[in-house]
Amino acid sequence: MLDYKSILGVMSVLLAFAGYGIYFKEIFSGKVKPHAFSWFVWGITTTIIFFGQLIKGAGPGAWATGAIAIACYIIFGFAIFKGQRDFVFWDWVFLIIALVSLVSWRLTKDPAYALILLTITDAAATFPTLRKAYNKPFEESFALFSLNSVKSIFSIFAFRTYTLVAVLYPIMLVLFNFSVALVIAVRRRQLPE
Repeated sequence: MLDYKSILGVMSVLLAFAGYGIYFKEIFSGKVKPHAFSWFVWGITTTIIFFGQLIKGAGPGAWATGAIAIACYIIFGFAIFKGQRDFVFWDWVFLIIALVSLVSWRLTKDPAYALILLTITDAAATFPTLRKAYNKPFEESFALFSLNSVKSIFSIFAFRTYTLVAVLYPIMLVLFNFSVALVIAVRRRQLPE
């Protein structure tokens, strides 16, 4: 019998699959053009954070993180062929910040410090997509970023242990996914399609 933490973990994974299913459909229809830099860095950081959450006993709360990692790598592959191709100076700056943070994470021996660096890396990788959502709101998915924010809330409540290592990343996901969704919604109202 599943306990409520497992049920919340399953719900967060189902929301992740629903959001990414919609996103894949939008990519293939040509409506959405993902930013490759963001998805590349998100794949790396999410994989590392997933294993860190498992090691620290996050339990079902980590399931959504694992699902996200897989989706990030798939979307990165699609982004190379069907995504954003006009990279601006700030895209490169945030990619470099993200990669430097990854190197810094590798040099630290403190798991909490490493998690903070990985979360900063992941947040920095959001800025190219946030910029793109502002400039081209119809080329990003309101559904994906909204569902990812809600999914992250479910995953937080599914954790078996509440430590900095467990909850910092999903809290950041709630905030940044909500921010991207909000920018998309506001900009779509301001700009004609």
